[in-house]
Amino acid sequence: MIKKALCYTDHQIFQRYHKYKVKQAYSKGKALTIRMLRELQPGDYVTHIDHGVGLYSGLQKIDVNGNMQEAIRILYKDSDVLYVNINSLHKISKYTGKEGTVPRVNKLGSDAWTKLKNKTKKQVKDIASDLIKLYAKRKASQGFAHTPDSYMQTELEASFFYEDTPDQSKATVDIKRDMESPAPMDRLICGDVGFGKTELGIRAAFKTVADNKQAAVLVPTTILAFQHYQTFKERLKDFPCTVDYINRFKSAKEKKETLKKLEEGKIDIIIGTHGILGKDVKFKDLGILIIDEEQKFGVTAKEKLRTLKANVDTLTLTATPIPRTLQFSLMNARDLSIINTPPPNRQPVHTEVMVFDEYAIRDALYYETERGGQVYFIHNRVGSLPDMVALLRNLCPDLSIGMAHGQMEGHKLEEALFKFIEKEYDVLCCTNIVESGVDIANANTIIINNAHQFGLSDLHQLRGRVGRSNKKAFCYLMAPPMSTLPDDSRKRLQTLEQFNELGSGFQIAMRDLDIRGAGNLLGGEQSGFIAEIGFEMYQKILEEAIRELKTTDFKEVFSEELARKKDFVSDCTIDTDLEILIPDSYVESITERLSLYTKLDDIDNEPELEEFAAELKDRFGPMPRQVEELFTTLRSRKIAKELGFEKLILKNRQMRLYFINYPESPYFESETFNNILEYIKKRASNARLKQVGKNFMLVVENIGSMGDVLWFLQGMAGK
Repeated sequence: MIKKALCYTDHQIFQRYHKYKVKQAYSKGKALTIRMLRELQPGDYVTHIDHGVGLYSGLQKIDVNGNMQEAIRILYKDSDVLYVNINSLHKISKYTGKEGTVPRVNKLGSDAWTKLKNKTKKQVKDIASDLIKLYAKRKASQGFAHTPDSYMQTELEASFFYEDTPDQSKATVDIKRDMESPAPMDRLICGDVGFGKTELGIRAAFKTVADNKQAAVLVPTTILAFQHYQTFKERLKDFPCTVDYINRFKSAKEKKETLKKLEEGKIDIIIGTHGILGKDVKFKDLGILIIDEEQKFGVTAKEKLRTLKANVDTLTLTATPIPRTLQFSLMNARDLSIINTPPPNRQPVHTEVMVFDEYAIRDALYYETERGGQVYFIHNRVGSLPDMVALLRNLCPDLSIGMAHGQMEGHKLEEALFKFIEKEYDVLCCTNIVESGVDIANANTIIINNAHQFGLSDLHQLRGRVGRSNKKAFCYLMAPPMSTLPDDSRKRLQTLEQFNELGSGFQIAMRDLDIRGAGNLLGGEQSGFIAEIGFEMYQKILEEAIRELKTTDFKEVFSEELARKKDFVSDCTIDTDLEILIPDSYVESITERLSLYTKLDDIDNEPELEEFAAELKDRFGPMPRQVEELFTTLRSRKIAKELGFEKLILKNRQMRLYFINYPESPYFESETFNNILEYIKKRASNARLKQVGKNFMLVVENIGSMGDVLWFLQGMAGK
């Protein structure tokens, strides 16, 4: 019998780490519908765009002219019930205001909701028109059109140590296209921590240098300026390009010299904190401004930027966009590229919330250092930081432990970080000064003390300091017992534990909206509306307002886009008496059915629809007739929308197609409308135009199924 046996696995002995199967990263489609992750539960508040806020109470079968259909049941004030057909799911969204606030339920049939909606729309329009003016000014102003890639650019990209992820390649193409066009670029790259955003910045900066212009890289912290300087210098060492940086560690004399060189054009790329926005910084010929982690900058810094960048190409890199930035991009006021695919072999960071425990800390430190790694220990109180270092030295006397915080003298702080980078320290005990952008692949454990005192994006950024190689990384959040914490802090820590997959920065930004409320999204007066109508509905109203502004007040600015898009209506509602649903015998679970309906409702192109059909067959077997009809209904809705119909009703073998309820619409002079008239005149003997009150419609007889509907619509669309 062996006593005191110690077991090692082969990968511990040989330092070999198994290839880790990463969960599928979020595809583009999923990225912006993350709100659908918050599945509806009976009892949740929902907002219907036409009727207001009500209570969701599940799916229900209803009988329509002898056929069974499935609808969503929403309860309103005074126990009124509204059934929403599964074809109109996109009209409902889950109510998301500030957590803990209960919305006021509306009354069906009253005009209170319409008034509130119109009031919100008017307010939103005022803000949106300012935004669009800014966008229009930028589009109209002449920037510098960069020349196509030189051989050096190709060489730089080929020398990248890793293989580009698909999203990185796409973002690179987008950036170059923007830079080569005469209008100034304003692109937001939203990618999670460690997903290769800095590399995109280096490529853009070098492209501008190849055209004899200068690049400025604006970063939030002194440390990051130094770190970026190292990264840029390392990447560009084989190319004719000078990189320098300005931060508070440099003496006045050194700073003056750097600025003089910058003005003379002897420095190609300058990296610095908001000091580079100062009056004394003059460029010889600035070509691009790259802003890293823009959520860290205050409003005044951004105002200065605005004056600087009216006609300079701008590239913004961020991991957890602040709601306002995200908003601008979702609204098309700036261009957005999302990087969702993690680099190959990257693993999720194991995140654990625990109570402060010296033994657990000691185990974590030794586990990491014994596999050759390094540890960050974050303690955000400068006063008690030396005590913390002493405690760690007592726990692990054989480890070398360094200390870093923002109040140290410049050269000492640089020295401490440098020693950590050079692996002289095993543990770096520091404040959250390492939060943004410090990239040390060998550090794979981070312990955050008093984690409940940090904000969500701060914690996400700190966690992003580890797990930047193919080793499994750990993040320990030390906090008092959950039961003693205030609600907000508890939710923040739970969110981090919950979203620890790769690329979850986006969900975290969305969740941040939930916990804090969407607040002053576009200025102080906005928050009231969001509390009443919910954030997602606010999004929808915003999109509607933007669309209206594009077709009315700002027709000239968007003339190209309008000519290209030709979408006259934002949506087409379908109402039929046919049996269109996913039968219980096919998918039993109600939540699963709702989830499938919601996914289906979000699909807007044929390849995705076919992929979804294949997935259904794979999971549940051959599709019954009712599900086939559901797919046909979706295809019909898409074509009806393209043709400019707002509503399609099919009952008792008669189909009514409602045209846009807006006589002044440019639609009635469009080619689409003329083609419909031609088709009716020549080919459709069973169709006639009819005006009922304000509604102008096309009535078609003898239509017995959704297949007939699709065939007729395809005929009108010339497909």
